[in-house]
Amino acid sequence: MTPKQPFARSPRRRLPVGRWVAAPAIVAAVAAGSIVAPNLHLTAGSSGSSSGGSSGSSGSVDIFLPVSTPAGMGALTAAITQVGKPYKWGGTGPNAWDCSGLLQWAFATVGVRIPRVSQQQARFGKAIPLAALAPGDVIVFYRNASHIGIYAGGGQVFHAGGPNGRPIKFQPLNTMPRIKTIRRYG
Repeated sequence: MTPKQPFARSPRRRLPVGRWVAAPAIVAAVAAGSIVAPNLHLTAGSSGSSSGGSSGSSGSVDIFLPVSTPAGMGALTAAITQVGKPYKWGGTGPNAWDCSGLLQWAFATVGVRIPRVSQQQARFGKAIPLAALAPGDVIVFYRNASHIGIYAGGGQVFHAGGPNGRPIKFQPLNTMPRIKTIRRYG
């Protein structure tokens, strides 16, 4: 007579090589905020068959959490040192700034090279949803991406906006123009 094993063993499932598959407990911890990562990369679904020589497909999805990146926080810290300086269309500092010039300079201070104009900056980095917005993320405004600012937290955007001579400032996000996209750099 052999003693019974306390747990029945289930057959092992082969996981795709080179991919990270999130266990349900990890996904739940991320959703609950117990695990914090700015750009968590999860494999979304996998299926496969070990018989017949065919295998299923799997894809990957970026899950963005509302967590600041070090580059974003560093750029925000640099940008706010310019508070009160005047807006100037085409301004690249150090005495006056336009919106994209301010962001280009701020991100350069933390080693992130970004394009010069807001339309190019609107395509740089990764697009993130509004639900994942965190301080240091870049918000692009207007359909033609003609204005850009950096999210400062607490519902505030830090930006350089016209007309010429207006001080660079914090402004409530809910008073800003329509959002085109939100980008995360670095």
